[in-house]
Parts: sequence; structure tokens; C-alpha cells
Amino acid sequence: MAAGDNVPEGERIEGKRDRLARLLSVLRVLHAHGEGGVTPREIARRTGMSERTVYRDLKALQEEMRVPVWGEGGRWGVEAGAFLPALRLTLQEAMAVFLAARLMTRYVDRYDPTLASAFSKLEEVLPGAMHGPVERTLDEMAQRRTDEAYNRRVEDLTRSWAEQRVVRFQYVPAGYDGDREPEWRDVRPYLLEPSLETHALYLIGFDEGRDALRTFKVERIRDLSLTPRRFEAPAARELAAALRPAWDIIWDQPATEVALRFAPSVAARVREAVWHPSQRVRTLADGALEWRATLAGTVEIRLWILSWGEDVEVIAPASLREDVAARHARAAAQYSR
Repeated sequence: MAAGDNVPEGERIEGKRDRLARLLSVLRVLHAHGEGGVTPREIARRTGMSERTVYRDLKALQEEMRVPVWGEGGRWGVEAGAFLPALRLTLQEAMAVFLAARLMTRYVDRYDPTLASAFSKLEEVLPGAMHGPVERTLDEMAQRRTDEAYNRRVEDLTRSWAEQRVVRFQYVPAGYDGDREPEWRDVRPYLLEPSLETHALYLIGFDEGRDALRTFKVERIRDLSLTPRRFEAPAARELAAALRPAWDIIWDQPATEVALRFAPSVAARVREAVWHPSQRVRTLADGALEWRATLAGTVEIRLWILSWGEDVEVIAPASLREDVAARHARAAAQYSR
């Protein structure tokens, strides 16, 4: 039995949050002292901790949170450029950031100390009445499993993206790709994109070995390292245009016109949202809704269509209509047994 198994769940969560708050306190002192650094004794005095705890937290900032902390001549500090300039947000802007971060917490299935730290900082600038939702979000995040190797990969990819440095890694093929062995890839990171469908994070970048833009699931990346080689990223407008046809993440499939007919009972609900930037809708004489969009293939939209059950009918393409019909038939046969 692990040492923490006898600790009640509530105490474990509270302990995680207390530790995060402690690390943030140390980080604030380091940041406040700039390039000259500060001694652990002074940090202990400023934070009300013991020097032993301060040394332990400095190590955690370096190894776990991957903060570029330095120590030299008895003084500690943070490398220049480690922090972005302070943002002066209006209440409405802070709420927009909170909602975006809240959506992120619903998508991730791991404990991310960086996201938790961002939430804690956001809480400091929100009015007291809004602290409750932030506290609940931090509690939810603290209950999730910790995957330090994954968090390090995300941090390294974020750094390589920001610094425009080529990364080298082994990529493990998906299980349905058979017995293919992992392959080394040299990639120029252009974008990190979360998937609403798979609850996973993807790297979109230029694969130098294949001379093409490719998508990589971060969970399948192994042995990642940043190379000293730099690259120039394409213009944001060009990248956005390339990714626009994707329903979710897959963007490099042939452009396909998808036409659906939604029953009158759900037509108003479908109309309430823009499901894809290329969508066109038209109300039919019987109250049904005709929905059309030009997508990169049909693999990803298939799950969305199936989620509407009998309230939607695929009109085109014929291959998608046959696929959805066959899946409904197999489901019906399974339930009939």
C-alpha cells in the first residue's frame, strides 16, 4: 500500500492546492528580485516557510513545473524572459479568460500544474464573488491523475513553438496501424490544438522527412528533444486557411460536400450554433432543416451525425449515407438480440 493511500481524498486535494500556492509564493519572490536573485533565507522570511522547504520547492519548480530557475553563489532567480508581461484585464476580459480555461478543464483528463497555476493567478484578479467557481475548478483538477512525462512533453512543445525551434521525437503509430514500429520525426511546430472529439492534444507542424504538414497526437510522442535549428513559421492566415476544412483535427483529407436533413423537432436547436465555418442552412417546407458544409473528409463528422440518432438523415455523399445506415443497422441488430 502506498504511503498516501490512507490519506482521505479531501486532504489529498487540499494538500495539492496548498503545495501549489506555496510554489507560487516562492515564484513571486524570485520574480520580484529580478536578475540579481535572492537567497533561500530571504525567500523563507518572505513566505513564512523553513529554508529546507524553500530548497525543496525550488527543486520542484525546476524539475516538475519546468520553470527556468537558476542558482549560483547562494542566490536563486528566474531566467530573463521566463514571464510574459502583466495583462491588465477588464472584468469582462477576465471572465472570457476564465470561461476559456474552464472549457480546457473539461477537456483535459490529467492534472496539469501549469493550468492550475494559471487558474490560481486568475483568481487573484477576479472579484470575491467569483472565487467560488475558480475554487471548484481547482478542486476538480486536483482529483485527476498526474502524468509528469506528458506534462513535460507539452511544456517542451510549447517552448519549441514559441522559440520556433525544430523538435525531434519518436512517434508511435496508432493501434489500428498494425505492427508499424515507432519512427523518428524532425518537425517544425506550427500549432498545438486540442480535440473536442478525442479529448486529446495534437501537434500540427511541418514534417521535414515527409516534406509535408502533418498532425501528431501528443500522447504518442516519445523521447522528444529541442534541436538548435530554427525555422520561420507560415503566416497565421495561411495556416488558418489550411486547417479551416477540418471538422475537428483532420484537415488533410479531400474536400467533401456533406448534406444533412434534420427533423423539424431538432431544426431550431441545430440552427442555434455554427457547427462549421463553411456551413449553409435552409429551412424546408415541412419545417425540416437542410444543413450543408464542405469538410476535409467525413471520418470526424460521422460521430456527430450518429449522436443525433433518428433526427438526422445523410443526403450526401452516398458513401457517408451508406456508412451511417450500416452502423444504425448493426446497432439495431445488437439491441434486438
